[in-house]
Amino acid sequence: MNESIYVINEGITASGNKRFANYIVDYAATYILSYLFGIALPFIINIMDSFGYTGLGFWYFNLSIFYSFLIGIFLTIIYYFAMEALSGRSLGKFVTGTIVVDENGLKPTPKKILIRTLCRFIPFEAFTFLNSARGWHDSISDTYVVNKKELDEEVKLFHDFNLIGQEEVI
Repeated sequence: MNESIYVINEGITASGNKRFANYIVDYAATYILSYLFGIALPFIINIMDSFGYTGLGFWYFNLSIFYSFLIGIFLTIIYYFAMEALSGRSLGKFVTGTIVVDENGLKPTPKKILIRTLCRFIPFEAFTFLNSARGWHDSISDTYVVNKKELDEEVKLFHDFNLIGQEEVI
């Protein structure tokens, strides 16, 4: 029996407007995550101080802007990696009905998601969407952002079509 493998149809990739909406929602989510982290950190520092780890508070309250920036990058990496590795979707993708998949319409490997996440920090990467529906973080990681409903329908149709002519097992 010949096993056919589904390959993404470029026609189901998310539009530029949906990609932009994903960016706005995810930017807001990472901002809120950073804000909540900033609120929670003094409480965490107090707990750590009670266990004798007194240097953490001094370190945090004397951070330079550079290190604050690095913490923001770290939180953004955690956000995208955790969301997309677990569900294939960030909050923006849930809102717009899109999902990250590999070239076969499957959930990408954690390695691909990590590459995708790190590529978001390439300078001017956001501008790569101006002349293409796929940005660098898509093409370098070999992933696609597609409309989830259309993907589900296409994959079902693909597998149903492959059943034609095969004997029915009862």
